[in-house]
Amino acid sequence: MALIALWAAAGALAVRQAVAVLRQPPDERLTDLETWIGDQGVLHVSGSLYRGDSFTGTPFSGLVLKPLTQAAEQSLGIGWTLGTLLLVVAVGLVVARALPQPTSRNTRLLAAPLAISLMALSLPVRTTFTLGQLSILPVLLVLLTLLPRTSDRQAGVLTGLAAALQPALLLFSALQWLTGRRRATAFGAGTFAGCTVLAWAVMPHDSATYWFHHIGGAGLGAPADSDSNQSLHGLLLRIGLSGTVELAVLAVLAVAVAVVGLRRAARYARDGQVLLAAAVAGCVALAVSPTSWQYQQLWILLAVVGRVGGKRSDRLMWPVIVVLVMSLGRTALLPDTRFYDFFGFNAPLLAALAAAVLMPFVPRTSPLWDRPIATPSAEPVRGRSRFVPLLRFYRRPLSRPNLLVELLLIRVFYFGYSYVRGSAPDNRRLAEEHGRQVLDAEGFLHIDIEYWFNHLVAGEPWLRDSMGYYYSTFHFLVPLSLLGWLYVCRPAAYRWARTPLALATCLALVGFWLYPLAPPRLMPDLGYIDTAHGTQDLSNPDFGELTKLANQYAAMPSLHVGWSLWCGVVIAMVAPRVWMKVLGMTYPLMTTAVIVGTANHYLLDAVGGAAVVTIGFALQYVITGTRGVPRARNDLALRDVGGTALAVVRALPDPSLVRDALAARTASPPKAFGKPESRAGTTGKAEGPREPRHAPEAEGPRQPRATEAVGSVRRAEGRREPEEPREPGEAGEPERAVAAPVAAESAGAGECEAARE
Repeated sequence: MALIALWAAAGALAVRQAVAVLRQPPDERLTDLETWIGDQGVLHVSGSLYRGDSFTGTPFSGLVLKPLTQAAEQSLGIGWTLGTLLLVVAVGLVVARALPQPTSRNTRLLAAPLAISLMALSLPVRTTFTLGQLSILPVLLVLLTLLPRTSDRQAGVLTGLAAALQPALLLFSALQWLTGRRRATAFGAGTFAGCTVLAWAVMPHDSATYWFHHIGGAGLGAPADSDSNQSLHGLLLRIGLSGTVELAVLAVLAVAVAVVGLRRAARYARDGQVLLAAAVAGCVALAVSPTSWQYQQLWILLAVVGRVGGKRSDRLMWPVIVVLVMSLGRTALLPDTRFYDFFGFNAPLLAALAAAVLMPFVPRTSPLWDRPIATPSAEPVRGRSRFVPLLRFYRRPLSRPNLLVELLLIRVFYFGYSYVRGSAPDNRRLAEEHGRQVLDAEGFLHIDIEYWFNHLVAGEPWLRDSMGYYYSTFHFLVPLSLLGWLYVCRPAAYRWARTPLALATCLALVGFWLYPLAPPRLMPDLGYIDTAHGTQDLSNPDFGELTKLANQYAAMPSLHVGWSLWCGVVIAMVAPRVWMKVLGMTYPLMTTAVIVGTANHYLLDAVGGAAVVTIGFALQYVITGTRGVPRARNDLALRDVGGTALAVVRALPDPSLVRDALAARTASPPKAFGKPESRAGTTGKAEGPREPRHAPEAEGPRQPRATEAVGSVRRAEGRREPEEPREPGEAGEPERAVAAPVAAESAGAGECEAARE
């Protein structure tokens, strides 16, 4: 069933992409291809291919495309799109076949449609479909060399053809040399030289222009310093370097990236991770090439097969980063502010450099390769009512998720929320009609207090100003601060709390779409005063500059009240003091008063916000079966944070010990490059005695560990270590961690995982 669903999704995405291209007008689809082989394309008219800088390929590419100039325009567009679609499918099948061993048959069957789906969603493939580029063909030619039955001669010929189309891929011949495939390197160099000579014989002037005046394609197409050029050359130009200085810095960086990246790729190839090796080498080629356009960045997506981290919770970090960078734009990944511009505009290049030289991918010889440290989790619990079904297969994690993954997902989720909210229907007449419906309902219920309370607030300057500040400040500040505190001090409760918040926000989007509502301040002729934004010109259909910022008719339900109620419930359930609980529940009441007093919402909007949060908590209970705030051994009280930070500082090793350890390691003989270390259980030989990891006790007092220091702080305060985590009200059903090694480590480490991380 899963296989059928994945293939159906892959087929739907592929067909959607093809239809999106073919539905475009003829002059707006396959723009690069039309520029090359159209009636007025560079391959049709006489003269140089590079006369107008519109053709960015190699002379051999022009030689390959020349016969297509005789095809009819309509049939060429359909044939080119379908051919590109078949290339994407072929790449997905080869990727599934090249996965590292041992891989089950079911995994490979599922990997093919999953790879095709990810590629169909990725920006490089979508750009290739839109422009009509040849960029997928070189990738497929190189990947075919990874198949087990490909001989050295075939691998060399395929690599040479790929390099003739994209010269930077000649680095794969160097990778073949480093992995011992010398015959493949020779055949690759020979094929590349033969194709180049053939193109030179047919088009000598164009070949001289490309190889001498535009070295490797530099200066062709868009300017080299444009944001679309994700190479080291483009990055250096964007930060202000130019001339001889830029070329010198580029040479040093390119050589360093090539040497380090190719050596890493060779190591992974010898380790049996040939697909990861190809992805790393492809990322090196992207970085060192003079130009690396978006349609050439498919290698970054292929690096998703690398495994990073020893914990199961950390294994998602690298795939999530790669997929998001390759599928979403800059504004979806990071806030659209000047501070994040460098990371946003250069995200693909930074991901390529990380894959090439930085990410510590786990080798297959490591025991953590297929058995990462499991995430502590609780057994599924029974529901209180037999009428409420629970998802019994779900084991609720008790540890904090990866921070980087969490921040990225929160950012992408908020971007999607803003996009959907901004795209919701904003018909003024319909929104005002719904506003009158809400006022009539409140009048029937005798709760129509908005007009009276709004004028009361507007008549008191101190109240008007304080509510305006409250409305514009606390909506994001309080929930984010509470999430941050839960993540640091109550990791199990963090997972429990974020789920209803996300569900409530998604449910609110449904309300924005189905029931656009004009808030009181935008209702004409009713006398409401907009205390937060000032007087609006309701005769203007756009209401001045206000509606350019966001959809002003997304008022039902009120997420100001919904998020504040979520904060109040969470604080009431995790706070240790009664006054804290009372203060937390006061927050949604104050928020309700503010949104009504500033004429931004009706009182029934607050009821809608409370309803979506209630449904969010109910759905969270169905998914996780959690009836109360979960606890874990690594939970910290608020007063423990200062002691934990002090314990971390005290636990830092003595600099002299670190210096002695580095000196001892430097004095040991170096290992042969690429030779795996012998391990007991893999070579059949027992390991010898290990050297002590720290200096002997005689050299000085033992450095205290952070966990011991925090334990001493707690003992000094007269508090006991927490017991096994339990669900509130279930003294007979303690939560059991499913991973015994992790449970043992947690029990020995005490309560300071937050400090250790």
